[in-house]
Amino acid sequence: MRVKEAAFDISVMLWTILPDLPFETRLERVAAAGYRNVELVGEYANWNDAHFSRAQATCKALGISFDCTAGLKHSLSNPAEREELIDELRRSIPLMEKLNCPAMILLSGDTVPGMSAQAQHRSCIDGLSAAAKLVEGKSIKGVPVRLLLENIDPEENPRYFLTSAARGFEIVRAVNHPQVQFLYDLFHEQISEGNLMEKLEKNLEIVGLIHVADVPGRHEPGTGEINYQNIFRKLAELNYRRTVAMEFLPTGDPVERLRTARTMALEWGARVS
Repeated sequence: MRVKEAAFDISVMLWTILPDLPFETRLERVAAAGYRNVELVGEYANWNDAHFSRAQATCKALGISFDCTAGLKHSLSNPAEREELIDELRRSIPLMEKLNCPAMILLSGDTVPGMSAQAQHRSCIDGLSAAAKLVEGKSIKGVPVRLLLENIDPEENPRYFLTSAARGFEIVRAVNHPQVQFLYDLFHEQISEGNLMEKLEKNLEIVGLIHVADVPGRHEPGTGEINYQNIFRKLAELNYRRTVAMEFLPTGDPVERLRTARTMALEWGARVS
């Protein structure tokens, strides 16, 4: 018998939801849609102590946790930026601790002119390995800090290096560190190379986060060509226990669209008991 409890956690990437409203109001809308996890993209970069205190109070009142963040400016693919990247990550960790947020997304950055793809691939491995040393053994609120490498499709950014999830999986496997995983963005990978579920099955153990939006348009599941019912069902079958985050641009009322997406994930990604 199906029970409506997903095998995986469900979150929302906040940049997609009502960006013109105050931060705390946006959290309230997300909570109204039934979510208790939120992901950030450096919205807190210029906050003072009062901002952090207000956000913490709002999260406590709403029962919301921050499960992941992003926003680092320096790249992995360019070895000339490695020192700045590691310093940027080092400065970000205390902010993650203030937010009780245990995961950070890292980007390959753009292709480096005159540098071979093989050399940039190696630079991503070396950069992630150096970053892993910085967080090794570190936990936030009892949860190991994780670094997540993300793929982006060439239509969104034709200059970006890591457009292939297959290459991303190779990089993470080469780093071979339990705190370094892959952020499998299904929207980006559908545009780049497709074949979403086979890669998921073959690489599940190093997938630390999944981002959800439909193609085309980056809208909610069910508006485009990705069969998200099958995706969520496959995640349950594979016993995926990490996080699935909605990162779509709602075509209508954000609360309603988020609620519908959550219901789909709960229904098709439910544990069987």
